[in-house]
Amino acid sequence: MAPKPDSHTLASTSAASSDPSSILLHGPSPPPPPPRFSSVYSVLRPPRLRLKLPTFTLPSPMTVFSLVLLTYFMVVSGIVYDVIVEPPGIGSTQDPYTGSVKPLVFMPGRVNGQYIIEGLSSGFMFVVGGVGIILMDLALDKNRAKSVKVSYATAGISSVVIAYVMSMLFIRIKIPAYLH
Repeated sequence: MAPKPDSHTLASTSAASSDPSSILLHGPSPPPPPPRFSSVYSVLRPPRLRLKLPTFTLPSPMTVFSLVLLTYFMVVSGIVYDVIVEPPGIGSTQDPYTGSVKPLVFMPGRVNGQYIIEGLSSGFMFVVGGVGIILMDLALDKNRAKSVKVSYATAGISSVVIAYVMSMLFIRIKIPAYLH
């Protein structure tokens, strides 16, 4: 059972509770200690903690766009495959006529296998195509100057065409009889 406060402590507590400035300066009084710890709390006083919740600010739209684009690049480049399978960065083949070793960027004949540089170059082409689509979308903004809209449209269409042509070239190098 908790000890009963004496009249002097009770009077100072009621005076402090009626004065709002004392609550702001000293904070709310801590709850009474449980009965089994009353001897410990008679010697020790629990600290008054003034903890603040951390405030987080939202990242800017460009930061979010950059993170999403980087994540897209990593996913389409096959980073997960590269981590699990651990393929070599680049392959090599021996020239049958000269006997010299030549570097090989694309793993021939295997659609479900890749060298690291092959995945990164293909992922880069996909990102170039995606940025081209974003530029074409920006070209449709009515509040931009005509020269800026033409520049965005030209850069966007060029990016999409380059990405498509290069991706088809990569597939034809990887699988020679593709679409013939």
